[in-house]
Amino acid sequence: MKTLFLDTFSGISGDMFLGLLLDLGLPLAKLEKEIKKLPVTGYRLELQKVQKQAITASKLTVHCEESHHHRTWQDIDRMLEEGPLPLETRDLARRIFRRIGQAEAKIHGVALETVHFHEVGALDSIVDVVGAAIGIHLLAIERVVCAPLPLSRGTVGCAHGNFPLPAPATLEILKGQPVVDDAADIELVTPTGAAIAAEIATFGAMPAMILQTIGYGAGERDLADRPNLLRGLLGQAASEEALDQDRVTVLESHLDDANPEWLGALMDSLLEAGALDVGYSSLQMKKNRPGLALTVIAPPSLTEQLARIILRQSSAAGVRWRESRRYKLRSEAATITTVLGEAQVKNFYEGEKLLRTVPEFESCLKLATESGRPLPEVYRLVERAIGATGLK
Repeated sequence: MKTLFLDTFSGISGDMFLGLLLDLGLPLAKLEKEIKKLPVTGYRLELQKVQKQAITASKLTVHCEESHHHRTWQDIDRMLEEGPLPLETRDLARRIFRRIGQAEAKIHGVALETVHFHEVGALDSIVDVVGAAIGIHLLAIERVVCAPLPLSRGTVGCAHGNFPLPAPATLEILKGQPVVDDAADIELVTPTGAAIAAEIATFGAMPAMILQTIGYGAGERDLADRPNLLRGLLGQAASEEALDQDRVTVLESHLDDANPEWLGALMDSLLEAGALDVGYSSLQMKKNRPGLALTVIAPPSLTEQLARIILRQSSAAGVRWRESRRYKLRSEAATITTVLGEAQVKNFYEGEKLLRTVPEFESCLKLATESGRPLPEVYRLVERAIGATGLK
C-alpha cells in the first residue's frame, strides 16, 4: 500500500502540503492542467527550489491578480460539484472545503450555506485545496498518516481582525484529533492545512514501510529554531493486509453514588471535549451496592483534560488510566443521494478492501426531521441507496 507519512515538526499549511507533493514527484504541468479545468482565472503558479536552514525544499507560489473576492462556501462547492475534475478528486476537495465551512459556521453562528470565505476563498487557497486533492490522486497515494499537529500561541491577523492562535477555525477543525503544545509564537497550522490533514489522514506514529522517497514543502516563514518545512516520507507499507493501528488512552472509574441525571451530561461533556467513545456498564460494588463502571476511550493527548472533567462533573474521587494500542478499520466519510436528498455515510476498509458502508446517525436524523418520516424508515431508505450504489 503506497503510504505517505506527514512529519509536521513545523506545522502544515495548504501551500506547504502542495509544495511537498511537488517535491515528492507530482509534475507541475499535470497539476496545472487539472486545475485549469476549474472556471477560475487570474493566477499563475511558480515552483521554486528554496533553502530552509540548508535543507532544499519545493516552494509553490500562487501569483493572483484579484485583490478581493466574494466567494461563499456554497459558491465553491457548486463550482467543484459541477466541474469536470475526476469524481475522486472533486469529492475530496469538496470534503476539505466542507470541513472548513462547517468550522466557520460554528464559530460565527451562521448556517453553512451562508458562510463567506475570506482567506480560504482566495484563489491561492482554492489552488491549495484542489491541488492537494489532485496530487493525492495523481501520485496514487493510498494511505496518509499524520503526526500530531503542533499548536502555537500568540495572535494572527485576518479579515476579522487579530485572532488568537491557534486560529478558532483551526481548533474547530481539529476537534477529536491529537495535537501537541508548541512554544512558537507564530501560526504553524493554518485552517487549510488542518482541514487537509484531518480529511486525508489518520493521526499517529510513522507506520512500518519500505521508505522510497522523502520530500519537503516550504512555508513562508524563516524560523529561528527550526526550518519552516513540512516533511513527507513516501513508501510502501510492509504488508498490504496489515490492519491499521493507533494508540489510545483508556480511562476508568467506578461510581456507586452518581445521580443518574448527571451521567448523560457527563457523557456529552466528554464527547464534546474529544473523547472517542464513552460507555457505562453495571457492576456490583462494595457493601453490596449496585454501581456503574465508566469507561472512556480517548486520544492520549486528552488524557488529563478528560480525567479532570470526570472528577469535576461526577461523584468519582479517582480515575484510572492506561495507554493501549488498538487495531482498527480505516474509515472514510462519503455522501450518497437518496429520495429524500443527500445523506452522509461512512465506509469501513480493511486495507483497500471495503467491508461495509453504514448510514451516519446525525444525517439520518436531519433527513427524518426535515421530511417528517420516522427515523427507522429513513435508515432503510439510506441503506437501500447504499445497496443501489454497489456498496455494502
